[in-house]
Amino acid sequence: MVYPIVKFGDPVLENEAADVTEFDTPELHKLLEDMFESMYAAKGVGLAAPQIGIGKKIAVIDTSNGEDPGEKLVLINPVVLRVEGRQEGEEGCLSIPGFREQVRRGKRVTIRAYNAKGEVYEKTGEDLLARAFQHETDHLYGRLYITHISALKRDLMKRKIKKLQRAGDWG
Repeated sequence: MVYPIVKFGDPVLENEAADVTEFDTPELHKLLEDMFESMYAAKGVGLAAPQIGIGKKIAVIDTSNGEDPGEKLVLINPVVLRVEGRQEGEEGCLSIPGFREQVRRGKRVTIRAYNAKGEVYEKTGEDLLARAFQHETDHLYGRLYITHISALKRDLMKRKIKKLQRAGDWG
């Protein structure tokens, strides 16, 4: 099932999500399958559960856009352990469609997370994967990528979004 993506302005995006405590359930596996399907339908490389209105610490990532099944990652209750180096690049978000900004992130990032079976693992990613780890983990703590841009750019973006909301062209 493809879930609609929750847009900026919805409180679920600005609150810390709840830890997942039950693993390897049919409901969790179905949710993960639906999250991948929703992410691919929206042409994203990552999707966090709050972006589909579910306040749980779950994210999915696939930097191959569905081309390589081995690239599919499930991050449950992820924690960023290490951030090394710096990269700057254009970043967008499925919950803030039509907007992209230059964002500085770590170049090499190590996370610890659980998989769907409840097994803990660590993974290090560089470049796009490092960016995705940081972006999706931020979502699970109620932060959007716009917290990493200047206040001026953020205010401008928020004003444009408010204008779209008033015109009925948002959400």
